[in-house]
Amino acid sequence: MGRQWLHAKRAIVNLKKGQVVQKLVKEITVAAKLGGGDLEANARLFAAVEKAKKASVTRDVIQRAIAKGSGAGGESASLEHVVYEGYAPHKVPVIVEVMTDNHNRSSSDLRVLFKKGQLGGAGSNKFLFDHVGIVEGHHTDAASDLEAAAIEAGANEFEALSHEQNDDIPVGHAGARFLTERTAVHSVATWLKQNGWAVTTAELGYVAKMYPELDDTQRAEVGEFLQEIEDNDDVQRVWAAVK
Repeated sequence: MGRQWLHAKRAIVNLKKGQVVQKLVKEITVAAKLGGGDLEANARLFAAVEKAKKASVTRDVIQRAIAKGSGAGGESASLEHVVYEGYAPHKVPVIVEVMTDNHNRSSSDLRVLFKKGQLGGAGSNKFLFDHVGIVEGHHTDAASDLEAAAIEAGANEFEALSHEQNDDIPVGHAGARFLTERTAVHSVATWLKQNGWAVTTAELGYVAKMYPELDDTQRAEVGEFLQEIEDNDDVQRVWAAVK
């Protein structure tokens, strides 16, 4: 749903270890900047820290990123959140979220990266997406009732996830993506954690309303294009209308 073209396994395989750590550390910094440094009160930060631990990021590095993001100890992150809208090859709508300390550098880099697509202006394609809360997680009971969990947690929609779709989901576990109101991400994630779910993602994101028809060759071309965008150090999230 919007990001199936990019699975954690592919990211780990295609990016060098240093790049992976850099992305994870920036995500922790951004999460702390946006929601504070308390893991229990910041679902996005909690999920980011869990991913970092899974990737063997050290405790000291994690703590420094949290302190930098939250401003603890007098150090604060001077990162600007910028959203770019455009199209991948074959007119696939794309939204790119950037966290940068140099807007001009990021803008220049993205214009180069979009040479195979089209980088649009403000308001160019956001109407093609729903801006929602996204919470993903897994439960040890493979027979978990996902619909009941969604209702109890307060989510609007749910979708089953397998290990093949997202390798954050262990084999044999029930996995799911829950879509929520933007203001309900933390409450949904908290309910899930309190009821046996391991939350791996808790964030605001963009879900495409419609998906262009693509053949296998076109889908591969779009996937390669999106991977190049994702590899940029300043890019934090890429959302695309690709199933």
